[in-house]
Amino acid sequence: MSTPPSDRTRVKRYNWLANYDHDTIAAILDAIPHCTIGYVVDGKPLVTPTMHWREGDRVYWHGSAASRMITAIEGAEVCLTASVIDGLVMARSAYNFNINHRSVMVFGKPEKVTDPDEKEAHLRTFVNRLIAGQWERLRPMLPKELKATTVLSMPFDEASAKIRTGHPEDEADDYAFPVWAGVIPIRQQVLDPVADPRNLPDVKLPPEALAFRF
Repeated sequence: MSTPPSDRTRVKRYNWLANYDHDTIAAILDAIPHCTIGYVVDGKPLVTPTMHWREGDRVYWHGSAASRMITAIEGAEVCLTASVIDGLVMARSAYNFNINHRSVMVFGKPEKVTDPDEKEAHLRTFVNRLIAGQWERLRPMLPKELKATTVLSMPFDEASAKIRTGHPEDEADDYAFPVWAGVIPIRQQVLDPVADPRNLPDVKLPPEALAFRF
């Protein structure tokens, strides 16, 4: 399902890379748990990095209830972006250097989750999406911790993706220039877990943690 682009989401630069397909946008949001939230405070632009997760057709993120971001975006428009870099594209000219990537831009007005039980349920989804079953293994969340955490969400029905793959796109005359061109693939690598030295001696690493991948 594709959503017709709005004036804000219509890709103008490199528009052939644009994708407005709902499932494609959802897949990119699922591919990386890190995003940035763009907003305005006192007429000045700010961008805050945070972690996000998707549930159905909504994207969720959290923050401290006392944070500047939470105060500034209540009732306001924000821009959420998430990107995955897949490769460095080495062209035959500096002008055509590029990256292979998958990126998403979402516009909307965030809605605050106010019901404590609902908030806890969303946070459980967030944790268990990272490491299956981890919420149930953790020390239960305290009421004061839940109160200090704000969960926000918005639909991603006003969104666009840009996806670039493949080799450099050089000027026709440049293909005869004697310099190496191509793609250096990039991937995020998950390494072996490193135990906290203060772990109790009888605790074991859950096998689900070994399966963690972006």
